[in-house]
Amino acid sequence: MDLQAQKLRSAITRSLRKQGYSVRKGLINIPEGASKESLRNLHQLAVKRKLADAKAQLHHYEDRLIQFIANGDQVQPDRIKPRLVLVNPKSLDELLFRYISLHWSIPVSSGYGRRIRFLVYDDNNNKIIGLFGLSDPVYSMSARDQWIGWDPETKQRNLYHVMNAHILGAVPPYTGLLCGKLIALLTLSNEVRAAFREKYACNVSLIRKVQRKPYLALLTTTSAFGRSSIYNRIRLNGSDFWKSIGYTQGTGEFHFSNGVYSALRSFVIERREPKMRNAAWGTGFRNKREIIRSCLAELDMSQQLLNHGIKREIFVAPLGPNVSKFLKGEIRRPSLYDRPAASLAEEFANKWLLARAERLPSFREFSRESYRLWEGGSKKR
Repeated sequence: MDLQAQKLRSAITRSLRKQGYSVRKGLINIPEGASKESLRNLHQLAVKRKLADAKAQLHHYEDRLIQFIANGDQVQPDRIKPRLVLVNPKSLDELLFRYISLHWSIPVSSGYGRRIRFLVYDDNNNKIIGLFGLSDPVYSMSARDQWIGWDPETKQRNLYHVMNAHILGAVPPYTGLLCGKLIALLTLSNEVRAAFREKYACNVSLIRKVQRKPYLALLTTTSAFGRSSIYNRIRLNGSDFWKSIGYTQGTGEFHFSNGVYSALRSFVIERREPKMRNAAWGTGFRNKREIIRSCLAELDMSQQLLNHGIKREIFVAPLGPNVSKFLKGEIRRPSLYDRPAASLAEEFANKWLLARAERLPSFREFSRESYRLWEGGSKKR
């Protein structure tokens, strides 16, 4: 093994240990009995790297962007009025979406394939309540496929009608009012389905080269760490809006999303040709995981290093009563629920928001300045 490969092997091992993993015999292990806080700490290198990479583009806009974050005394719980705004590329909303995403305690993926993003404003004060982003779901997820009852051929045909919420949540001070649950409800609204339908009405699939009616029939998501406090118990009128169906296996690549990844990528591009290539996808490696797998193979390191050990709870949200039959190909068109965003917001307020505001008024003490990421922001407009 040449010197460059040996140095990269050592850099990968050092990076994993710096994050808190023990590395022995080609395997990594998280600390036994790890709490949610210690699991967050495992992500800190990747989060700091994303902050450093984003600083050059967003630092100068922070003074402007932070004005969309409410001070606690600007929030009136009985007058909160959510407004869904579709995020368009190269817009102020896109900058704001990126800025808010940097505050997540885990590194946020930009999603894969089809992507549609929303900000949720409070019309009462024009401040941000939260956001969510939908993208193509991962192809292999056994818990989801078993819950639907898919065979491989039907899954290949109908996965098109499923989207995954790769980021979802509220921002302070609205987090203190349980507004993460509000955002989770709004993803299921008529307005989101309409935006999906409009965006993909004439879409031709990249691989199959067919045009399909854009029914958004099912949403999926995973918790950040273990059991979720947002999606569990979102029950209205006797119905669970999000259903827990199991846990992920604890594999991924976030623990390589730090300073070592750029060296790893350069190493692979110099030495290996992509293997999982489809002409319709273009040239190059398909995604980050393929690059990491190729690098580990070239370095004679175990593929088990992708097993980071953090199992996440998997949730599904059917958008109609017969979605499973539709996705299995038993019926040609799904029946979909009628859920206007305004009605979902009203039900949320009556069940959670108003009681929470009365019981825990500490949200009023929040200062937007505590949300700042960088010091010394300019007044660039």
